[in-house]
Amino acid sequence: MEILIGVGIVILSYLIGSIPFGYIIVKLKTGEDIRTIQSGRTGGTNTMRAAGFWFGLVAGILDVLKGASTVWLARAIMPDSTWVTILAPIAAILGHNYSIFLLHKNIMGKLEFSGGAGGAPTLGGSFALWAPSIFIIFPLGAFVFYFVGYASVTTMSIAFLSIIIFSILSILKVTPWHYILFGVIAQIILLYELRGNIKRLIEGNERLHGFRAKRKAQGSSGFPK
Repeated sequence: MEILIGVGIVILSYLIGSIPFGYIIVKLKTGEDIRTIQSGRTGGTNTMRAAGFWFGLVAGILDVLKGASTVWLARAIMPDSTWVTILAPIAAILGHNYSIFLLHKNIMGKLEFSGGAGGAPTLGGSFALWAPSIFIIFPLGAFVFYFVGYASVTTMSIAFLSIIIFSILSILKVTPWHYILFGVIAQIILLYELRGNIKRLIEGNERLHGFRAKRKAQGSSGFPK
């Protein structure tokens, strides 16, 4: 019975993660399909591009809450199951990246999913697993976004920082070692989803943001090449 309940929680977590807040917000604000704009992703960054900063911020916060709410749900129903507690936010990340609600046929007539890159629900999962983590991951992620200048690197850094934080906490016996596994699996998912961005990073073609984008617009990146 407990296994069935655990499976049910994970499936429900996937459905929660699948709610495409960015798609909904852009559709209501502009009438456009966010999947046809810029990166085509439904996360906060692309919502900012499509509908403006504040709408993107709202989408990002809601996506963070998707990841966090699944941990809270798992703990409320199965408080003694550490495995369900980490699998729930993993399912939310998968739902965010591959939303069942945005399943559609591509130009080749094949079914495919749409969604985000997974950074926000990863942050939400980390926050719900250990609340103080948000005060470490969020400011460091903002620093990476503004000064390194790549949204993809920022997204990958969220899971990377989660791994570091939960590794330290595990050594100090503050949190279970399973939380490290959450960070590792999340990182694998993010790396796979961002494989195209990683290729552009290597080729030097990735879109810049923040400080470096401003410097580039002024004719200098401000960093040695």
